[in-house]
Amino acid sequence: MAEICPVCGLPKELCMCEEIAREQQSVKISVDSRRYGKVVTVISGINENDIDINDLAKQLKNKCATGGTSKDGRIELQGDHKKKVKAVLEEMGFNTEVR
Repeated sequence: MAEICPVCGLPKELCMCEEIAREQQSVKISVDSRRYGKVVTVISGINENDIDINDLAKQLKNKCATGGTSKDGRIELQGDHKKKVKAVLEEMGFNTEVR
């Protein structure tokens, strides 16, 4: 017997909850400067209740081949990766805005 999603009522294989959550969010991508002139790409606006932010950070770090962290509801990647992060997030179904 297939498991049923408690939110949408569809079987787990057909569940659309995470995709809908991604489409409804407006993710902001910006570049910030840290100590000693280090550049950091900051991804904010991700709702932690719907999306596993740690897993998303891990995927972005792998795609960009860089280090980073996820804290306070935002993801920080070492270096300037605006274009690559925008392409990866849009491919995943997020609405993005670059600042």
